[in-house]
Parts: sequence; C-alpha cells; structure tokens
Amino acid sequence: MASMVPYRSVFGIRPTVPASLFDAFDDMMDLTTPLSSKAFPIDVEDKGDGYEVKAYFTGVSKDDIDVELNEGRLSISVNVEDKEEDKDKNFLQKEFVSYSATRGVYLKDASSEGLSAKYADGILTVAVPKIVEKKNVTKISID
Repeated sequence: MASMVPYRSVFGIRPTVPASLFDAFDDMMDLTTPLSSKAFPIDVEDKGDGYEVKAYFTGVSKDDIDVELNEGRLSISVNVEDKEEDKDKNFLQKEFVSYSATRGVYLKDASSEGLSAKYADGILTVAVPKIVEKKNVTKISID
C-alpha cells in the first residue's frame, strides 16, 4: 500500500540530489522564518481627509482580529488558535499552527473620532480620519 509523502521543494525546483538533503534544507528554512511568514501585509493610503489602512488575512475570522489607535499609532493584531476538533484527527501532514502577529503604523495626525473598520473576504479596511485643525482667525479692528 502506498503512503502519502508530501513533496517539498526548495524555490520550486525539483530536487536532483537525494531528497533527504533537500528535506534538511527545508527544515532549516522553516526554523529561520516562522515569524516573518506569519506577518500579514498592510497597505496605508492617504485619502486627503483621512487614511485607509488595509490588512490582508488568510483563514482568519473577524473575532481573531484586534484594532487599536493609541496616540497616533494604529495597531492591528491577529491571534489564531488551533481548533479543538482538529486535535483528535489523524493527520498525515498538518502545517497550520496557532500564531499571533501585530503590525503597526504611526499616523501623526490621526483622529480618534470617527474611526471605522470592516472585514470582508479576508481584507480588513480601517478608515482613520485626520484631525481637523480649526483656524480661529479673529479680525481685530485698530483704534
């Protein structure tokens, strides 16, 4: 009976030397990049009267995401935990692990009023308005 052995490649190149060497190399790469591979990409766009920040997630529910603005620093955090129902299954290979990651961006003129966030199709969109400077110009008459 055949067994399932996952094929692992380095940079998409099929190995031409014994597979154990490539497996060892892949294992070394897995150990050196776990944090960077779990970070999620973000885009920050200046819309003139505010900012639009987009964070891209895969396989994350909105309950796993936390968004916070603290003195101009917008922090987006995700905390994903392994599901309990998966623990009793007999996996031949399981690459999903629990992880958490945080990304932040400093927006010097961000206002804490009027913030909004929506999450759809794996994309979190946060609208951050800018502080509106009120210019109190008073005309002074000269006597």
